[in-house]
Amino acid sequence: MATETKPAETKSAETKSAAGEEAGTQAKTATAQAIEPRELLGYYEQMLLIRRFEEKAGQLYGMGLIQGFCHLYIGQEAVVVGLQATAKEQDTVITTYRDHGHMLACGMDAKGVMAELTGRRGGYSKGKGGSMHMFSREKRFYGGHGIVGASVPLGAGLAFAHRYTGDGGINYCYYGDGAANQGQVYEAYNMAALWKLPIIFIIENNRYAMGTAIERASAKTDFYRRGDAFGIPGMIVDGMNVLDVKAAGEEVAAKVRAGEGPYVMELQTYRYRGHSMSDPAKYRTKEEVSEVRKTSDPIERLRALILDGGYSDEGALKEIDRKVKAIVNESAEFAQTDPEPDPSELYTDILIEA
Repeated sequence: MATETKPAETKSAETKSAAGEEAGTQAKTATAQAIEPRELLGYYEQMLLIRRFEEKAGQLYGMGLIQGFCHLYIGQEAVVVGLQATAKEQDTVITTYRDHGHMLACGMDAKGVMAELTGRRGGYSKGKGGSMHMFSREKRFYGGHGIVGASVPLGAGLAFAHRYTGDGGINYCYYGDGAANQGQVYEAYNMAALWKLPIIFIIENNRYAMGTAIERASAKTDFYRRGDAFGIPGMIVDGMNVLDVKAAGEEVAAKVRAGEGPYVMELQTYRYRGHSMSDPAKYRTKEEVSEVRKTSDPIERLRALILDGGYSDEGALKEIDRKVKAIVNESAEFAQTDPEPDPSELYTDILIEA
């Protein structure tokens, strides 16, 4: 059992406010936040589940059991775990195709996610969507989209629905640094600002998009400022520190819920694998990846905080590891034994009534 001795204290990441400031200046915030040991262990378990799930998905892909594209989230776990910790039941989530971690962080069952990867009947899209296209209306997760940047205008639409129905929800709209250069992003920014839509535009900056360093692909790499022209404020956060992400997310979500309109968050993170399983990632060195793993790994950073701060012990973390492995192994077994969808499924779900 965990030994709970004291709450942990963390400070939100140094933030830079984009709206209404001169270029190069920054506004700093330092909000102390008490976090109970059980919360720390919860974040640790969620991140570890995503990591182990993705490692298993990589294995199944190598065995030929997962077809098509498969984009792993290994290294970026702190972003979605930290931000989803600030979400409420009525909120909606949408992302692009590096989406397995987001599904798990939204509470979707690991068996259903893995079964969708292998194209089985018990998958979230009945085996018809695969890695990039699965949904859960129950969990208010609206994809998983294969088109680069497609989540942004769709996310704005979900945010408009929140405002129109007055349900008090906000939309968490995730996309990457590569997608940040798409034209549809700025059309969505304009509408979101014009109508003060309740949406957080979340740029997961893993530095390499599909395989090109941000310095070679973007004229300006301060992505948190991309909303400047529309009066949308922005913030930059250490996306490898789950507590910094949560603290910043709470600050931003409170503003959006209060009716202040959209917000841009740039989460600086790093993916350890290639863009997809078919990408050898020769555009960066093994030494670079190794250095990030050694100094900034989000799971190891939280593990060190838990142990060094006396918030729990090795025994509790090992028990979490055993629990996570059991969940992942069960999901892999289900994904290999569950029946494939009947051919008649080709003609279902063409149109769904609201």
